Amino acid sequence: MITAVILAGGLGTRLRSVVPDLPKPMAPVNGRPFLACQMDYWLQQGIQHFVLSVGYRHQSIMDYFGSNYCGSPVEYVVEDTPLGTGGGLLLAVEKLSPNDPFLLLNGDTYFAVDLARLDAFARASQADWCFSLFRTDEAGRYMGMDVAANGQIIRLKSESVGGGGLANGGVYWVHPRALRDGAFAVGRSISLENDLFPAAVAAGQKLMGLEFCGTFIDIGVPADYQRAPVLLAA
Repeated sequence: MITAVILAGGLGTRLRSVVPDLPKPMAPVNGRPFLACQMDYWLQQGIQHFVLSVGYRHQSIMDYFGSNYCGSPVEYVVEDTPLGTGGGLLLAVEKLSPNDPFLLLNGDTYFAVDLARLDAFARASQADWCFSLFRTDEAGRYMGMDVAANGQIIRLKSESVGGGGLANGGVYWVHPRALRDGAFAVGRSISLENDLFPAAVAAGQKLMGLEFCGTFIDIGVPADYQRAPVLLAA
């Protein structure tokens, strides 16, 4: 598993008050773009190829990373109009191998997941999608998951998560077969959480989840962005 798709095309409206002139993944953390911190981690985990799905102020991302970052090729797909998280993924599929699983990441989330463990679990489970999960007491922000003892996701919960429940951490193992049914046209604005995931469940695809306890930070709101320099200092 060597390729990571990073969804970096969002408008970042909630963070605009503190980072007004940059796309959210380029928000500076300890003097470097947040996206660089994220990519550094995944290079250490063995990722060797990045596909960045970009949109809002995308030129700043492309200028910084170019076609090669730390020895690993970087490719881009550009959303001419906002396509949402699901639309950005479908646009990136054209850059991927039709048979090799890939890693899917949110460009505004850092989650220290053990890639080898995630990959081994997903393959052993014959998953179509494998979600990296974390526990949270923060109600109303993250998609919750009902997970069976074997790790199979029983239900996606759009309602609040709280009380230490399991939530979606924004790091996904994806088998390309999960995206082959053509239910959604490329170029259409769709959401991972509200469109692609429910459609996968309805189609009988196998969704698995594995809990990780590594560092997690979502810089989508100013308060958490301000915490990022301390969490990512190491």
